[in-house]
Amino acid sequence: MNMNPETLNSALSQLLQTPVIAADYQVTALQGGTVAGVYLLNGMAQTADRRRLPYRIVRKVQKKWERYGDPDSWRREYDLYASDLEQTFLTGLRWPTCYHAKMNAEANQFELWLEYIEGTSGPRPTLEMYEQAALEWGRYQGKLYAEQPAVLRGLANLGTADFMHKNYWHYRSWPFVHDYIRSAECRLPRHLSDMLIAIDEQSEKIFARIRSLPLVLCHRDFWSTNLIHADGTLKLLDWDTAGWGYPGEDLASLIADETHPDYMLDYYHRCIPAYVRGFAEHAGDLRLEKEKVYEMILLIFGYKLVESYLHPEDAQDQEVVIRVLESIYEMKYGSAKD
Repeated sequence: MNMNPETLNSALSQLLQTPVIAADYQVTALQGGTVAGVYLLNGMAQTADRRRLPYRIVRKVQKKWERYGDPDSWRREYDLYASDLEQTFLTGLRWPTCYHAKMNAEANQFELWLEYIEGTSGPRPTLEMYEQAALEWGRYQGKLYAEQPAVLRGLANLGTADFMHKNYWHYRSWPFVHDYIRSAECRLPRHLSDMLIAIDEQSEKIFARIRSLPLVLCHRDFWSTNLIHADGTLKLLDWDTAGWGYPGEDLASLIADETHPDYMLDYYHRCIPAYVRGFAEHAGDLRLEKEKVYEMILLIFGYKLVESYLHPEDAQDQEVVIRVLESIYEMKYGSAKD
């Protein structure tokens, strides 16, 4: 891993709140995407006053890439950390502290040196943790909506409010998924394919209803792996998809993005009321009925699930997709077996 020792010393000086002149380190690769490298560095730092202090710090290196409909998202996290957005966070929710940020325009990449946070994330959070995440995110979005701080109005690199709409039509335009659920070859249970087709037929009316909701700052990658619960506080990672959107978009991800199908109904029934309560603390009553979130879940994930069903990575993937779609179906209609 190529790394400038002076950059490490600078980041550690901020972390340890004392000048650091040298440091040894061990590197462990953490979970990252195909275009980002995320590494944990730990070791001993030598300070200017001759102390040796232990440390742990995360280095994230993000290369340029282009997300469909959002070409500047690759550098968004750098831009957000360079802003004063951190000042808007509440006690119960924040992002990892950034100790050093550097953009390399020639190489089309940036690096962030971030706080390492120990806590519970991934598939392990409890129902109560999911509910707390929904509550805290509702509080934060409600606060920003009510206060409209200058820093929020001044952010230039945010995703646009039509992101969900554009992505829905992007997936819907693929004949192999659109035509499959309407074909005689479709192996999905009929009530599930009918559910997906019904959303298609009502999609523009649904989007019109969604646009009647307040416009808020969305994270758009609000799922369990990016949520760390530690010391009673929610830490939210990976802000590269952040942008303008509507209440419920992030709840759809929290409830349905790679969530165990056995728990989705519980998340659906507990997280939406928690979110609405949190939003109301700052911005008053919010008419976010559960059915709106059900519709967003299908708009965001419906065709993605069909794609996974048609191109499974292993033998169990198709079974999981069916179970996920069954859980979504139950959100509105109850069990198909009833």
